Amino acid sequence: MTKQKTISKDIPLAEITLRRYEKPTNLNDRELIRKLCLSIGLLQPGDSRDVIVDVLNVLIKAKKEQKNLTSDEATILVIVERKNLKLPMLGIAPSNIRRQLKRLKDSLLVEKRLNAYRITEHNNLNEIFEERIEKIFLPSINARIKEYLKKIDES
Repeated sequence: MTKQKTISKDIPLAEITLRRYEKPTNLNDRELIRKLCLSIGLLQPGDSRDVIVDVLNVLIKAKKEQKNLTSDEATILVIVERKNLKLPMLGIAPSNIRRQLKRLKDSLLVEKRLNAYRITEHNNLNEIFEERIEKIFLPSINARIKEYLKKIDES
């Protein structure tokens, strides 16, 4: 059996996953953040590795105090959070917390300033989503998809 050659690697310039769930009623804070992470593709349905939920949660709590967190501070706070909620201590390695912070940064919800992370400009998440994702990110993806559709229609 011959190994199939890769013709090219299609690396997206940008990507986003959006999911629609039921309305957010009767959910505790962590479950609300979990549903947000599922809704914007930061967490996959059925994924038990959900430390990103706790990373975002500690950043949201820090935002209320207008505080930025280093990755080490975020790691400590995530560990405390998971202990308090009696959750398994999975995904709490500093390297994984840094990876989750980068994913949040790539999602445009979080920014890094002077080696510390914060919710973008300590802004409301809804405003960040509207300004950065709805008005900038989604239109650029839609425009490119339309270019492909038009090109296919022309051929």
